[in-house]
Amino acid sequence: MPGRNIRVSGSPSIWTPPTSPPRPDRSVTPTTVNALMESTIGLYKTEQIKPRQPWKSLSQVGLATAEWVDWYNHRRLRGEIGHVPPVEHEANHYMESTKPQVTTII
Repeated sequence: MPGRNIRVSGSPSIWTPPTSPPRPDRSVTPTTVNALMESTIGLYKTEQIKPRQPWKSLSQVGLATAEWVDWYNHRRLRGEIGHVPPVEHEANHYMESTKPQVTTII
């Protein structure tokens, strides 16, 4: 509605991942997934939503959300992975894991 300020608030909903066999290298439970989601949602609200209030429309919130998600997934630098964006780190991982393995028979 034109002329009406939109305030975005509320707590994240709880998401339960589909059941699948546990992976041997790491354990993913609904609790750990929810903790990760709540942390990400909190970061999103702190960095994107709260500083730019009041919002004039839901479409502004939607566009800002899409921009933040794009930044978060493609351009954000992560210290844990060598200060490179997640997409670059993932590409490097797959490039390394798909290199042909050279073996010698003695």
